Amino acid sequence: MDFVWLGVTILAAVVEAAVPALVSIWFVPGGLLALIASLLRAPAYIQVGLFVAGSAAAIVITRPLAKRLQKPGPVSTNADRVIGAAAVVTEEVNNLREAGRVSVLGNSWAARSERGDTIPAGETVMVVRIEGVKLIVARAGL
Repeated sequence: MDFVWLGVTILAAVVEAAVPALVSIWFVPGGLLALIASLLRAPAYIQVGLFVAGSAAAIVITRPLAKRLQKPGPVSTNADRVIGAAAVVTEEVNNLREAGRVSVLGNSWAARSERGDTIPAGETVMVVRIEGVKLIVARAGL
């Protein structure tokens, strides 16, 4: 059984190293406990019990910490960089007609006015925020 527990421990460690998510690290302490019991010539049921108990204890102790550390934050996109940037209205912004486009940082975006006013083409505006795939803009200086 010595080689079985050694194999389980090594396999769990190798799988953990190969996979980006925490999937098998909790079996390493259990495997080590079972290996020690095997080396001390404990009966197989004690080895299995130690493996299960050691693995369960490792999960209970470390899982909450691991979940907190792996909690994904907001996914940042390059679109965020347009907020606060100056844009040029290329197609009249009219919220009533649900129309309007602006050019900002070399890209064309659908746009809506923050205050609901109509903004003619050629005017410079400031990007206030992003809602879905539309930029919400305000007249520069307002």
